[in-house]
Amino acid sequence: MNETIEILLNHRSIRKFKEKPLKDEQIFQLVEAAQMASTSSYIQAYSIIGIKDPEKKAKLAKIAGDQSYVANNGHFFVFCADFHRHEAAGELEGVDVSEAIESMEKLVVGITDASIAAQNCAVAAESMGLGICYIGGLRNDIQATADLLELPEHVFPLFGMCVGYPEAAPSIKPRLPKEGVYFEDSYPSDDKHFEQLNKYNDTTTAYYESRTGGKRKDRWTAQVSGMLSSIKRSHMKGFLHKKGFGRN
Repeated sequence: MNETIEILLNHRSIRKFKEKPLKDEQIFQLVEAAQMASTSSYIQAYSIIGIKDPEKKAKLAKIAGDQSYVANNGHFFVFCADFHRHEAAGELEGVDVSEAIESMEKLVVGITDASIAAQNCAVAAESMGLGICYIGGLRNDIQATADLLELPEHVFPLFGMCVGYPEAAPSIKPRLPKEGVYFEDSYPSDDKHFEQLNKYNDTTTAYYESRTGGKRKDRWTAQVSGMLSSIKRSHMKGFLHKKGFGRN
């Protein structure tokens, strides 16, 4: 097994960091790594905003659900889907690009480009001995997040990423079995899914029992079913439409 795969297989979310800020050189290396990610048709439909202002970090931590590690880390990145610069590119060339960038397809492209760039950043950070944690909670009040970051039309925040020196390393959460996510030539029957899900429930129950000394015995299917039993962040559709996405 090579070093890169070993880093990937040892990923875990870090939620407690040492009080040690990243150096600018480290930050720039992480941004460069993110920029070298694959991008749809060379369109590069994302921007990364680094948050150094302690007051802004505290406000983002509050938006994210009072998550202290959003305020206390080595550095905090916000990854945004961004077609604002493409609008500017169109103006430079005298081309109206508004209909295209407001399409559902380009919404998907922006989310995909930003996510791939973020994962490059995450792997680069872990290769440097740092830990990371993705923060989707910024979308709890996405309008407040956008206002705080002064985001123009055709730009919206997808998620944040805490990066820093780990204070503690939690155990690795077991993922679905490979045969539960990788299929060859066609999608499997529901019977296969039920078989894999029951097997995975046994794995997650054992994980939580071990981690909590028997206080938790969570089944994965119960966790996700509870999470998906109601709509969360129902404001997203209206916000995205207001920002100029999904109109076409």
